[in-house]
Amino acid sequence: MLYIFFMEITKYYSSNHDLKKRSSKSITAIIMHYTGMQSERESLKKLTNPKSKVSCHYLINRKGKVFSLIKDNHIAWHAGKSMWKKYKNLNKNSIGVELVNKGHKYGYQKFTKVQINRLVILCGNLKKKYRIKNQFILGHSDIAPLRKIDPGEKFPWKYLSSKNIGVYPKKIKIKSDFRLKTNNKEVFFKNLHKIGYRYLNKRPQNRIIKNFQRRYRQKKVNGFLDKETLKISDILAKKSNIS
Repeated sequence: MLYIFFMEITKYYSSNHDLKKRSSKSITAIIMHYTGMQSERESLKKLTNPKSKVSCHYLINRKGKVFSLIKDNHIAWHAGKSMWKKYKNLNKNSIGVELVNKGHKYGYQKFTKVQINRLVILCGNLKKKYRIKNQFILGHSDIAPLRKIDPGEKFPWKYLSSKNIGVYPKKIKIKSDFRLKTNNKEVFFKNLHKIGYRYLNKRPQNRIIKNFQRRYRQKKVNGFLDKETLKISDILAKKSNIS
C-alpha cells in the first residue's frame, strides 16, 4: 500500500504551460527527464524562460531539494512529440519530473542517493493521488525513442522498481537452447509494441534498441539485438497489458 509522505516542496513558478486546466482523471503518466545542462541555475532559468517554451512540473536538484514549477492541473511542456500505447503527445496526460544532471552532452553523472530518495517519495505520492500504473512511469527515451536518450543508463530503474515505482524485469535466465532466429527483430519489435513503445517502423531501429537497453540492460548499451535483450523484451511483453 502506498502512503502520502510529507515532503517539503519549494515553489519556483514557470509560465510555460497551457492556460486551460486539465482534470485529475486525464493524468495517467509520470515522465522522467534529466536536465542535460551544465548547472541547476541554468536549468531553472531555461525551464522558466518564456522564450524556451519548455518546462516541467517538478525539478529535483543534486541535494534532493524539490521544486514545483507548474501545478499538476496544468499541462507543462516537457514531453514534446511522443507516444506510449494509445496516448499521443503525452504532455496532455503526464507529469514531467526533471532531475538535475549534466547529461551525456556535458558529462553524464550518477544520480545522487538523496535525489533518488526524494524522487521515490514524489512518485509514490503522485501514484496514489492520480492512480498511476507502474507501466506508465516512463523515461523520455521510452516515449520518444528516436529523439531522446534521457534519463539514460545511469538512472536507477531497478531500484525504483524495488520501491514499487515503475517496471523492471526480475533476474534474467537464458536457457542453453534459447536461440536467436532469423525473424528475431520482428519478434523484438512486436514485444516492444505490446509493452507500449511506438515509432517502431521508423529508422534507425538500433536507436530504439539502444534506448530499450538504457532502461532494461544498462550494463551493455550497444544497440545490438542479442539474446539477453530479446529475452528481456519477451518477459516484459508477457506482463504488459495493451491499453
